[in-house]
Amino acid sequence: MADQGPQNIRWCEALYEARAPGLILYGRALGLSATESEDVLQEVFVTLLQLAAPPADPAGYCVRCFRNRALNYRRSLWRRVAREFEFQRWFEPASGESPREQAAMRCLADLPTEQREVIVLKIWNEHTFDEIGELLEISPNTAAGRFRYGIQKLRHCMRGNYDERWESTGGVVADLDAASPLAES
Repeated sequence: MADQGPQNIRWCEALYEARAPGLILYGRALGLSATESEDVLQEVFVTLLQLAAPPADPAGYCVRCFRNRALNYRRSLWRRVAREFEFQRWFEPASGESPREQAAMRCLADLPTEQREVIVLKIWNEHTFDEIGELLEISPNTAAGRFRYGIQKLRHCMRGNYDERWESTGGVVADLDAASPLAES
């Protein structure tokens, strides 16, 4: 990281005071919301503070940096929206799915992302909690907890959809009971 001395901070402060409102407006013109523009602005100034010395044209550099980050943000936003549409397609019923399978997919889709992610990695990708923890940069116990709470929510959701009939079929609930949190990791 560059020198964080008073000289480096002063030029950044002066640049921020002079350019921040205009850059937020520029972000709005590029299609960002006010809060998204402020987030991009913060990222730009964090980067500027890490420079060893002020650029030759600080104002021009700041605008170019802001524009690049704003466009990258928009591109990532559109990729995220596309992923969400793909995610919705994942959980749309296919022609050969039983009502029970459709209900299970709806229940899985309704879980918080963190729990759904761990369940999919554990059951369908056959990862251990150690592997999941490493992959998601969380502890294996956190992964196991997310799995356990997600499975509880799935059980509750499926019971709500099928009551005693679901239990009597053995269904997914019995299979989920067989998954032991930390013993198999």
